[in-house]
Amino acid sequence: MTLHTPHHGIAALRRLFSRFRSTPALLVLFVFSFATAVLAWAQTPTTGMQVPAMGAQAPNFTLLTPTGHPVSLANETEKGTTVLVVLRGFPGYQCPYCVRQVHDFVDHAPDFAAKHVDVLLVYPGPPADLDQHAKEFLAKQAELPRNVQLVTDPDYKMTNQYGLRWDAPHETAYPSTFILDRRGKILFEKVSHSHGDRTTAEEVLAQLPAMM
Repeated sequence: MTLHTPHHGIAALRRLFSRFRSTPALLVLFVFSFATAVLAWAQTPTTGMQVPAMGAQAPNFTLLTPTGHPVSLANETEKGTTVLVVLRGFPGYQCPYCVRQVHDFVDHAPDFAAKHVDVLLVYPGPPADLDQHAKEFLAKQAELPRNVQLVTDPDYKMTNQYGLRWDAPHETAYPSTFILDRRGKILFEKVSHSHGDRTTAEEVLAQLPAMM
């Protein structure tokens, strides 16, 4: 059996590079492909947990609202369809993309209520003063309607559970949206690897008629 060490990989990479060096176009393609692969690897969550797949059961969790009220995902989905939105929370400041996204969902709360759909927002971040930061975040919104709740995720318990931890300086979680049926089955999901590219309320509402 041949034992492959990191030196074997480096030697092979050097041989491949020397072949491409004589052909500039191929060299550019090689460098671009290599850089893309490294970037994708760097953005992969490092928790060892995988993002739940479409059709899978969403892992249950219980988190607290900023005022200390416990909210269980299983209890929420038993009531009916639930939209689970994971925000960036508090990465050291109030994320303007999160403010905009939550404002969008609050504005469309009557449309969700008409379809008997609840929205659960998760606000992750370091545990120190996270509840206070969440209260300050909510102060930027109109009062949350009855079918929209926000819970905090100190120490990234739920974020890690869902494989969404963005483990980099000034980052918290990959912004994500899931639609769950009353059994907790994932009917729709979108995970963004940037601050923007958020799922809008209208995009979620457009998914609901075919699912209900």
